[in-house]
Parts: sequence; structure tokens; C-alpha cells
Amino acid sequence: MCNLALDCKFVVEVPPVENAEKAQGVELGRRERRKLEVRARIREAGVALFDARGIQATTIQDICERADVAQKTFFNYFPSRRHLLREIAQASLGQLLLDIEAVRKLPASTREKIHAFFARIADNADEAGPMHRELLTEMVHIAHESGREHEQARQLHEAFGGLVADGLEAGDLTDRYGADALTEMIMGAFYVLMFNWANLDAYPLREHAVVAARFLTDSMEK
Repeated sequence: MCNLALDCKFVVEVPPVENAEKAQGVELGRRERRKLEVRARIREAGVALFDARGIQATTIQDICERADVAQKTFFNYFPSRRHLLREIAQASLGQLLLDIEAVRKLPASTREKIHAFFARIADNADEAGPMHRELLTEMVHIAHESGREHEQARQLHEAFGGLVADGLEAGDLTDRYGADALTEMIMGAFYVLMFNWANLDAYPLREHAVVAARFLTDSMEK
């Protein structure tokens, strides 16, 4: 399974322009900000239509109409629909990393943080459109094509590793197995949930997410 799920917030969510500015660490001028806003609007339109109709049923013209831009404008930002999908995948990975960071900042125990993260996964799936599983699967393929799956795995490992490091420092996670082992347990559960939800009809994601969180925290607590 690619590291999307990237990609996911699995309801793929495009971070707002303000997040892009913060990530760049600069205050953008009006023209640059306008470009970011148009680009984000195209991404948001693509996500909404791919999620609702499916990728093959969505044309570039459909996306342009929803984003209220001309086709020429679309191609100024994205040479093809494939390039748009690639950027959606990147944006959703960025949002997932922000979600993990937000969980880390909760005034709660590590057990509660892990449960909150897996509950959010289930919430996102409940909010997803009827064709979202197709979108997620296609994004996985794109990540493999681009050769970035190793970089994505590294970023996710660091994000989940930060959550584990916090728990070890707080003293509410076991140190019997090492931080890497605990991190990989969380990542493994996450990947399995996403893979099964994307590929198995009527997969009870919320039920399995609750069980996964309980198993992880029961196994990892001191």
C-alpha cells in the first residue's frame, strides 16, 4: 500500500492557502497569492468531482467549470489531469502530516491521541464521496509511478515516530521494544485499514479502526 492514504486524509482535503504560505516560510505578494488561490481552487474542484463521479467520468472541462477557470488557465497550472492527481496526492499527504501533528498537540495521554487519530480516519471515510475509493487507489498508483513512495514512507515514519517519541518521553509507552518497532506498529495498522477500505466492499472501517487503536494502545502502554 502506498503511503498515501495519503494520502491521505482519506477524504482527500486540500490545505488552505495560508498553510502553503506557512510551509514556504514567507509572506507572499498579491500576485503569488492569487496564483496559489487559483491552483488550490482547481485542486479542490478536482477532488470534489473525482470523489463524487470517479476519475474517468470527470473531464478537464468539468473541473474548469466547477473551479470557474478557463481551460487555458487549467493547463497553465497542470499539463494534464494526471499532473493534477499527482498534486492532489501530495497535498493530501501534507494534510495527513498536519493531522498527525495536531494529534500530538492534544492535551491528552498517548493512548487517547492514538484513539483520536484512528477515530478521525473513520470520520474521514464516512465523509467520503461514493467514488472516493477509486480516487485513493489511483493516487496510490501515481505515487508508485513517480518513484516518491520511499520519500512518503520516510515522512510518515517521522510523523508517527514523533507521536511515539512524545509517548516515551511522557512515560506512558513501553520502552521494551524500541521506538522504531512501536512506530512501525502504528504505520502497519494504518496501512492495513486503508488498503482494506480501498479494496474490500462494505469493509467496516470504523469498527476495525476502533479495534486497531485498542490493540495498539493495549500493546504499547507501559
